[in-house]
Parts: sequence; C-alpha cells; structure tokens
Amino acid sequence: MKRVLVAGAGGFIGGHLVVRLSAEGCWVRAVDVTEPEYRDLPADEFLTLDLRDADACLRALDGGFDEVYQLAADMGGMEFISSAECEIMRNSASINANMIEAAASAGVDRYFLSSSVCVYRDMAPDEPPLTEDDAYPANPHNEYGWEKLYAERMVSAFARRHDFEARIGRFENCYGPFGTWQGGREKAPAAIARKVAEAPDGGTIEVFGGGSTIRTFVYVEDLVDAVVLLTRSGEDRPTNIGPDERVTIADLVNITAEVAAKRIEIRPVDGPLGVAARNFSKERITELGWEPRYDLRQGMAETYRWIAEQVAQQ
Repeated sequence: MKRVLVAGAGGFIGGHLVVRLSAEGCWVRAVDVTEPEYRDLPADEFLTLDLRDADACLRALDGGFDEVYQLAADMGGMEFISSAECEIMRNSASINANMIEAAASAGVDRYFLSSSVCVYRDMAPDEPPLTEDDAYPANPHNEYGWEKLYAERMVSAFARRHDFEARIGRFENCYGPFGTWQGGREKAPAAIARKVAEAPDGGTIEVFGGGSTIRTFVYVEDLVDAVVLLTRSGEDRPTNIGPDERVTIADLVNITAEVAAKRIEIRPVDGPLGVAARNFSKERITELGWEPRYDLRQGMAETYRWIAEQVAQQ
C-alpha cells in the first residue's frame, strides 16, 4: 500500500486531494494546523500540527512516505493577498523551508510543491501565452508570488542535493465546493457565488473594478487529477495547471447568474484587482495526458449549488 502525506489537508484543495488518494487505496496521513471546516476526511490519520515549527514537520514525516504533497500555506483571495504580505512571506516561507528539510531528512521518494501562476508578471489582455520558462527574469506582481518562486528554487535545490524526485505545479485560480466562501479569504468564484446566492432576482452585486480583469479558473477535481498525474510523471520542471478558457470577472458573474437562474447587475467598487490579465501555456501538463473534465459553467454550477446551501443555512 502506497503511503502518502498531504500537508495542508484541512484546506480546500488539500481536502479534495485526500479524498482522491484515499479512494485510490493509498494510506493517507493528513496534516494541518486546523481540521477541515466543512466535512470529515477519509484519511487514515489526521495530525493537527503547525508546520511553521520544524519539529512539527519532522513529526509529520515520521514513518516514511512514498509521496509527499505540500499544499500548506498562508493564502487566500486577492483581498487577503494584498493586505497580508508580511504574514504570507513569513508563514509560507517557514512552512516550505521546514517541510523540504524534513522531507530530505526522512528520505522521501517524491515531493510535490503547490506553486502558483502568481510567480509570473502582469500581462496585457492581448498578450500571447507565457511558458513556464517565462517566469524569468522574475517580476511577480505580489509578495505571494515571490514566496512561491523562492519555494520552487528551494525544493529543486534540495531534490538535487538529496537525490529525490521533486514536482512543482503552478496552479491557476482554483474553485469548487468545500472551500472558503466568506470572511475575506475566499477567491473570486466563491465570492461571486455567495453574492449571487444572497442577491434577489434582478438584484445588484458589488465587484471590484467592475470585473474587467481576465482570469482562468480550474475546477478542483480537474486540478487534483493534474496534481496526481504530474507527481507520478517524469516531468521535473515547473508545470502550469489550468484550462485554456479565459474570462473576465464580469463573465464569471454572468455565468454564475445563469446557473442560479437569476438576473444580476454589477456595481463597480474600488478594491484590489491584481494583474490585468493572465494567459499561460498548458502544453507541459497536456503532454502528460491531462485535460479538464469541467468547463467553467459546469464547475460553477457545482460550486454555486454548494455555496447556496451554505448561505441558506446561515
């Protein structure tokens, strides 16, 4: 039986990954500073550990693992990322440094790091796709991206020195059920779904800047498919993960309103917008055989249904 560790299992993507790996028949140790908020996980063992502490990382990795999935981080949506730069740099850098050193000491076989397309620079809406190599010369838009880029370098260096396999996935914006949907750390799809669920038919919701920025969103089940595929592949270079479907945030509002069967208007308000546009090559991940199973409308239908249930229970 394959032994796997999922760090950050109490979070959105980590929780879905635990479900996937458990269904495969793996023995799964799940680790996070808090337990999952919205559901119980089918992990064989759940350890509540603060991975900013080096001894906690050693405990997490005790016993030996075939695969380690490192998703633990201090993160959230654009509103959080723009206001918590110091916390992100300190907490996430500490977690990543401690985890990779502990993994090297434990003699892991394969180590997956969750990175982000935030490692890239700002883009104009009509620019052609950037490849993974275009992350250099480095000019991330925010401190979250800088920390991710440093973590990539650190993981690659430890893998070379200690002779284990490292895999790095750069995530597009991920969405789906069982994720944060209120409180300031939610990402755009969850925030939009909540606002639409709370609004009456014919109502108006507030959107930062009116929704002109361009993004790509990957449904969580598709992302988990790609993470497992990449981890077990021979591709050791950073790899972008996400579909090619690009939309504005205003488009996202319209799609969400459509699946909710509501008429919704947008009221532009001031707020953090992030980069103007994103457009990245997916050639590396598709060459491994990955393709998304959900388009944005299908994924938002699932996401909206779950968030609307949460809103109704308040």
